[in-house]
Amino acid sequence: MGSEVEKMVDSKSAIEHKSYARVGLMGNPSDAYFGKTISFLLGNFWASVKLQPSKDLVINPHPIHDFVAFGSIRHLVDRLRKEGYYGGVRLLMALCKEFFEYCSNNKIELHDQNFTLSYETNIPRQTGLSGSSAIVCAALNCLLDFYKVRHLIKVEIRPQIILNAEKELGIVAGLQDRVVQVYGGLVFMDFDKKFMEEKGHGRYTPMDVNLLPRLYLIYAENPSDSGKVHSSVRQKWLDGDKFIISKMEEVAVIASECRKALLENDSTQIANLMNRNFDIRRQMFGDCVLGSLNLKMIDVARSVSAACKFTGSGGAVVALCPEGPDQAKLLKDACKEAGFIMEPIKTIPSLV
Repeated sequence: MGSEVEKMVDSKSAIEHKSYARVGLMGNPSDAYFGKTISFLLGNFWASVKLQPSKDLVINPHPIHDFVAFGSIRHLVDRLRKEGYYGGVRLLMALCKEFFEYCSNNKIELHDQNFTLSYETNIPRQTGLSGSSAIVCAALNCLLDFYKVRHLIKVEIRPQIILNAEKELGIVAGLQDRVVQVYGGLVFMDFDKKFMEEKGHGRYTPMDVNLLPRLYLIYAENPSDSGKVHSSVRQKWLDGDKFIISKMEEVAVIASECRKALLENDSTQIANLMNRNFDIRRQMFGDCVLGSLNLKMIDVARSVSAACKFTGSGGAVVALCPEGPDQAKLLKDACKEAGFIMEPIKTIPSLV
């Protein structure tokens, strides 16, 4: 099958794995609604987790992301307003629980040695780049190697373990991010309900990452929390709202159309589909939910006729400049003027 993950350290004791941010190229958010999506790994940002054998099982807090010492109550409140309550320790703890329960339920025996987990990440917070699941994915790879059970847990099942850990913490999301972080590269995903109920996972089809046109990432340094965006729409969908159901189905079709456009190297069609994907999302969620800062990023990209959509639930935008480098220069200037960061997207090849 080839190398499934990037092992950064190969020592006698320490195990360290890296997992990358991701971009939802098309079809999101239909992954949580039995739809279809296309995603790829974003090489610009990553998280890494290190596992070190130890006497006791220890989850080390990160000195920045799990900060618990403050100069004053004002310092604490300012910190929470900017960063929220969420560090990585809770993610690692939830993953350990889900991993243990999966192995127990599937009669996979684990040895009784202990370990210490620690993590690093440079994925910008709350940008919809799947920073939380990157930490969990990297940690899962460490556990698979530490317990030597990688061959006993199918690659198709691993995204569900990652998602279950996040659900344990109340994070509302679909499988899309976790699938591409496990598989790497560019992946077309079909979350057909009947298939998933029978198999326990969707149909995941790796594609050549070189099929992607030149893309750009736009993000704000202090975006809104992307983890709250799905809630009201999901309830409407569960309640059988015909408008939401039809729009989710339409978004899923866009992913299939994008797959065809990628194979045909049709950048113009990809650009049209990106814009359609965002416009449908906007119809479903409404401007108040999407947020003024997120909408401003879209407006800035469209001001120079670039195609664009959210990479996830908001906080960052993926853009395509079908007219070439001159248009990209206009976009960069417009982003700079608006106070946004823009950089060319780096991709990661398939990991499976």
